[in-house]
Amino acid sequence: VQLQACGGGLVQAGGSLRLSCAASGSIFSINDMRWYRQAPGKQRELVATITRGASTNYADSVKGRFTISRENPKNTVDLQMTSLKPEDTAVYYCNANVRTFYPPPRDYWGQGTQVTVSS
Repeated sequence: VQLQACGGGLVQAGGSLRLSCAASGSIFSINDMRWYRQAPGKQRELVATITRGASTNYADSVKGRFTISRENPKNTVDLQMTSLKPEDTAVYYCNANVRTFYPPPRDYWGQGTQVTVSS
């Protein structure tokens, strides 16, 4: 199983970016999908979670600005980021809890995509 993330870049404060992540390989189904981020010198933090049934949860710091979504038939998860702030600058990682044909389910990670917000 591989997760491929894309969509990062450089944007001015107040701008928007959309991150996408696609899972591929021997996938039976995907449970929760998540986006994490890690800023320089800081621990990786959970940004948003979406269940298979599309229930969502967000870190307080991004509520009202970020929206996570997924397409189950395509095994993809997106993160729409609006009203970006310099403190959103980080490497963003997608994560998925994947059920393959060999249980139990386990977490897989994408390679990370850089988001830089200039002031």
